[in-house]
Amino acid sequence: MKCVDDFRLTLGKHELVPIMIGGMGVDISTADLALEAARLGGVGHISDAMVPTVADRRFNTKYVKNKLAQYKANVENRDKSLVQFDLGEIEEATRLHVGGAMQRKRGDGLVFINCMEKLTMNAPKETLRTRLRAALDAGIDGITLAAGLHLGSFSLIEDHPRFRDAKLGIIVSSLRALQLFLKKNSRSGRLPDYVVVEGPLAGGHLGFGMDWAEYDLTAIFAEIRDWLRDEQLNIPLIPAGGIFTGGDATAFLEAGAGAVQVATRFTVTHECGLPEKVQQEYFKSSEDDIVVNQLSPTGYPMRMIKSCPAIGDSIRPNCEAYGYLLDAKGGCSYIDAYHKAHEANPGVRRVPVWEKTCLCTHMRNFDCWTCGHYAYRLKDTTNRLLDGSYQLLSAEHVFQDYQYSKGNELSLPRRMEKLVVA
Repeated sequence: MKCVDDFRLTLGKHELVPIMIGGMGVDISTADLALEAARLGGVGHISDAMVPTVADRRFNTKYVKNKLAQYKANVENRDKSLVQFDLGEIEEATRLHVGGAMQRKRGDGLVFINCMEKLTMNAPKETLRTRLRAALDAGIDGITLAAGLHLGSFSLIEDHPRFRDAKLGIIVSSLRALQLFLKKNSRSGRLPDYVVVEGPLAGGHLGFGMDWAEYDLTAIFAEIRDWLRDEQLNIPLIPAGGIFTGGDATAFLEAGAGAVQVATRFTVTHECGLPEKVQQEYFKSSEDDIVVNQLSPTGYPMRMIKSCPAIGDSIRPNCEAYGYLLDAKGGCSYIDAYHKAHEANPGVRRVPVWEKTCLCTHMRNFDCWTCGHYAYRLKDTTNRLLDGSYQLLSAEHVFQDYQYSKGNELSLPRRMEKLVVA
């Protein structure tokens, strides 16, 4: 019986362990997590979601404080159209975030950045261009284009000196989405170096409607694989979503995948950015606790743990400080939902908002507990301690369990004998 280590992912001159850790914002897939994947010979992702906020946390900058001070007079105003990001600060924050990670990189693997098109930031084209180019300037190994079709993204960087040097990939959830991307970007004369095929069991935002359960990753992967073969396009495919064991991963590699992308099992590692009290909530979750809802202002369905504090919260929109999801006209569906709830409850100071969630604030505070479908199985990957909590894992342990395990076996970490229930 084969295991993941019997295969390799070829990206240009790189021969890699075919394990990619997916990008999880906001600073859930930390530089530490991505660097461990690279050290072990695979691919890790950092995320550029809310990068000024991440830079403030990691590098003691004051981007959020300065932005809030600049637009403080607008806090009570429903119209957020004047709330703009300073592109110079976006560039500087991205360079700090990416450059800091790349300076610390060791090993034969790669560090990529996950770049979400849906982070429109009140100037979609301009802010996306700045983030992409700054990441390339700072030496990132590759960019994964996520949360959107990215039909114009290549054109934003095609004149950059690293456009053909860095690895560039796209996340799709259907053959049609990939065909649209390839057609629109064909004028650049450059194919993506890899394609992540994300299925309906993935964590966070989904590229499906609320009929997501009618779709199957294996079928979507096979359709795209066969089409690429017919078109004689040699682009590595990387399935993602619901790949929980080494056996799950090996099955895709035997079916022609170049690698697999995994994320959920790394949310409960020491290197992950989630606070430990939140990680314990992931461990404690049951299958019934994992839900797909339409609370995200992006318009995409989102999978999360239903007990998370973001659901039904009453927080005022914090666009003057954050505002990462403001559209080109300064709108956000959470702003609409917030005011709709207050208009229905005049005179009430704190009104729960059930229709949408303030994703920026809650992601910043680690209160929006997005997860993959199989998060409820995380408890099966570790040991339970005397106090009822669960032992956190190392990224190395999880990575190597994927790499070397066979079938559906799960390798538990070495027991902390003095703390573990007998």
